[in-house]
Amino acid sequence: MTVPDPITEFQHECADRVASYPEKTDLVAAAQAFNVASNREKYSYNFSWMGRPIIQYPQDMIAMQELIWRIQPDVLIETGIAHGGSLIYYASLFELIGKGEVIGIDIDIRAHNRREIEAHPMFKRITMLEGSAVDEALVAEVARLVEGKQTIMVSLDSNHTHEHVLRELELYSPFVTVGSYCVVFDTIVEDMPAQMYDRPWDKGNNPKTAVWEFLKTNHNFEIDRAIDNKLLISVAPEGYLKRVS
Repeated sequence: MTVPDPITEFQHECADRVASYPEKTDLVAAAQAFNVASNREKYSYNFSWMGRPIIQYPQDMIAMQELIWRIQPDVLIETGIAHGGSLIYYASLFELIGKGEVIGIDIDIRAHNRREIEAHPMFKRITMLEGSAVDEALVAEVARLVEGKQTIMVSLDSNHTHEHVLRELELYSPFVTVGSYCVVFDTIVEDMPAQMYDRPWDKGNNPKTAVWEFLKTNHNFEIDRAIDNKLLISVAPEGYLKRVS
């Protein structure tokens, strides 16, 4: 007689529950209302990781942890550093796993942020590059750094305009290995009321519109709808792109 594996049973139970969420209109409506209200109030600015502001929703960070544990990437490339919280977060997960490194890219790594990141215990697993993420010379440097790596994951979280994110997708998606992910953050902008952000991006010009445009011609990736259904509250709806071929 085969003894049921409790972990497998738990995973199946979760999958069944998550699959039912799109039909639960009250749950979906509540999540949508929270997404709008919390983005308006800069809710993501409430959190830090190991002393550094992370400026992310906890749900997305748990989802990233699940992916990193499952994929076990050798390197994660992240565009957009800000205060360095997400760099530290990913590096700390790699430290727990016992392998992996993070490459962080930002057009302007401010001196006080660089100082704090470089002084952090997790900096040993971090490489920072300053420059535009869409500068082809910088992308060539990234290619040199990841040469020979078996499993690569990408996170895009810098300039959120359609044009910039689409170019990032074109440049960085080839680094992603089959079965791994390119995660595009702040696709939520498309789902927010128009003119909510005092930034160059807005409804119709944002990471989600870039994802839609990218997927029209790139069939190596698909949106992981199961992650969307599970999270409900996220700044990256339709942004978890899995490389399938």
